Amino acid sequence: MAVPAAVQLVDLALKATSAYERPDLAVRLQATRARLADPNVRVLIVGEFKQGKSQLVNALVNAPVCPVDDDISTAVPTEVRFAETTTVTLVKVPPGATEDAEPVEERTVVETSRLADFVSEAGNPENRAGLHHAEVTLPRKLLQSGLVLVDTPGVGGLGSAHGAATMAALPTADAVVLVSDAAQEYTAPEIDFLRSAMGLCPNVGCVVTKTDLYPHWRKIVELDKGHLRKAGVEAEIYPVSSALRLAGAETGDAELMSESGFAPLVGFLLRKVVARADDLDRRSTSQDVRAVAEQLSAQFTAELAALEDPGRAEALVEELTRAKARADDLRQRSARWQITLNDGVADLISDIEYDLRDRLRSVTREAEQLLDDADPADIWDQFAQWFHQQVSQATSANYVWTAQRARWLAEQVSEHFAEGADAALPEIHIDGSRLGGAVQALEQPEGEKFGMGQKLFVGMRGGYGGLLMIGLATSFAGLALLNPFSIAAGLLFGGKTVRDERKRLRERRRAEAKTAVRRHIDEVTFQVGKDSRDTLRRAQRQLRDHFTVLAEELSVSLATSVSAAQSAVNTDVSKRQKRIEDLKAEIARVESLAKRARALVDEK
Repeated sequence: MAVPAAVQLVDLALKATSAYERPDLAVRLQATRARLADPNVRVLIVGEFKQGKSQLVNALVNAPVCPVDDDISTAVPTEVRFAETTTVTLVKVPPGATEDAEPVEERTVVETSRLADFVSEAGNPENRAGLHHAEVTLPRKLLQSGLVLVDTPGVGGLGSAHGAATMAALPTADAVVLVSDAAQEYTAPEIDFLRSAMGLCPNVGCVVTKTDLYPHWRKIVELDKGHLRKAGVEAEIYPVSSALRLAGAETGDAELMSESGFAPLVGFLLRKVVARADDLDRRSTSQDVRAVAEQLSAQFTAELAALEDPGRAEALVEELTRAKARADDLRQRSARWQITLNDGVADLISDIEYDLRDRLRSVTREAEQLLDDADPADIWDQFAQWFHQQVSQATSANYVWTAQRARWLAEQVSEHFAEGADAALPEIHIDGSRLGGAVQALEQPEGEKFGMGQKLFVGMRGGYGGLLMIGLATSFAGLALLNPFSIAAGLLFGGKTVRDERKRLRERRRAEAKTAVRRHIDEVTFQVGKDSRDTLRRAQRQLRDHFTVLAEELSVSLATSVSAAQSAVNTDVSKRQKRIEDLKAEIARVESLAKRARALVDEK
């Protein structure tokens, strides 16, 4: 694996920074070391309700870790990772986190048999326990390489909180697996989700489950492939049967295991997901160590040049002094990269807020048009489901755009920083795991009931007025108060009064429903907007800290180089040759470190 080799290389580089008295360079390497200490490779298992996500996770690890039942659906994300013992830990993130500080997790260990009481919709409806996620550890070979499987709640037709939270978790994932059963071809929400997911996590795979239940699964797979081609989504489809794999593992039947179709899926997880994360570790570690080696050798190279060519030593010192001045300028608030970062974040926040409001205003207009075209009491269940899905899509699309624009801004800042010095673009993790988390579901207004008794009372009240009015008018013609004309008028007036009252109540229900829609949209706009601003501020701080550290490292390296070059001018002729040999030896040691860093990437 790359991680042990990378860790050894970073440890060697840390010893070099200590030996050459460069603690500023050790800070970067310590961050690299901490990153390598977490070998986990996160794979999100996503999909709509009742598509077999939890059963797929169980089949992959050959253990009933995630609760599965016809009436049970996942309400809380469940992470399945490797450990020597089987444990279940509930993780809760208390509210009140600020932009500057992340909340402290509250972790509670429970019995493995009680997992369903906390992560399923039946045991924890709408996540009333307020859990962020649950962690399950298992001694499984598949997970030993660092693979972490995350069973998520459904993404199609969900409320805005679930949909946005699922989308927000994508940038922190190494891969995404979309699960859909063989009952039908891909739906529009699934295709939309895949298209959005590709923008945040390009390593995407598709799984078609329950091939043992649907004989026509091959046709469904072909149709799904056609939908992916039309959508421009480059992802492999893996048809599998979780039931066959579990049965084969239980009985030791190799034929059932092969027929389940899990071999290609496991190959995808190991060769394309785990191996890709391994390559990323190689490249990032190699880049960091080479940058450190370059700065370590800078002082030796400058002094060696001054010793070998005393005639241009003064010019070399002036050149290094100018370079140091440019590096010092990069540390100032007036530096171009600082201005680009600050102005870019301000513009980005404004654009993101406008985009979110524009998308939600479109949803509001469509929702109000639907309410005007029908009685809210008759369509509320279908309307609420549609409304939540539209809000989820709007907030998710806004979040995807936020992540893309943040990466674009990072590239602009890197380009402007590189005008004064070479810079490595940091790996930007747009963490929006709390996006929309506090948004409640759309509440149905409590409309006034209009039952049979109320209809009779309203009809009698209106009919009495018509009966009395026409009866009095016809009494001048010598007719009795109760006559066919007055009775007919009473019936007509009573019926009209009932219809008017029904219309008034319907209009009132529409007005109350529209108010509920606007109130929910305001809540989503407020909460998601706040979370988006916090997310961008965290990205701003990450970029600022990264390039500030680079500027400080560069300034220290150039200052050391200037000092070394100046001291070389005053070196005695008798000691000059000995010092040249020592410098060449030091440069060779540092170059050996850089060579090992390059070899880390070249290894296959």
